[in-house]
Amino acid sequence: MADTAQGAHHQDAGHAHGSDDASEYAAIGQPGMASQATRTLTIEMSDGMRFTPAEIQVKKNETVRFVVKNAGTLKHEMVLGTTAELKSHYALMLKNPQMEHADPNMITLPPGQTGEIIWTFSKAGIVDFACLQPGHFDAGMKGRVNVVGAPASQATHQH
Repeated sequence: MADTAQGAHHQDAGHAHGSDDASEYAAIGQPGMASQATRTLTIEMSDGMRFTPAEIQVKKNETVRFVVKNAGTLKHEMVLGTTAELKSHYALMLKNPQMEHADPNMITLPPGQTGEIIWTFSKAGIVDFACLQPGHFDAGMKGRVNVVGAPASQATHQH
């Protein structure tokens, strides 16, 4: 039996769906390397069907190490994607609730476990994340990453 608590980052094969083509992540960025992470953010998942924090801001091209903690008594997951991708994936999860994940943009954790996702956000805009376990997405277990192109303080201002 595979130990899903070890995380799903940096694994490119062995999942039941999706593809191994890195271009599938183009809209949201790409898997990062721990050595390139400039920041570590802890995300807590709860049985109240919430992520804490649920709103995150990062800079374009920033590599973030997400330490994801399942503080609940149910299995939860964090999946990065576009709204359309998450809705499509959720529909698959409803049909196949035992589906396991090994894509680098997601992690599934049993109760009380911690894992990580390391991600580079290469495009400005919104990257959504959600728990796609049956019923959790519908209950509002989602969040978003706001990827900003450049800090506002660096904008040129002329008088």
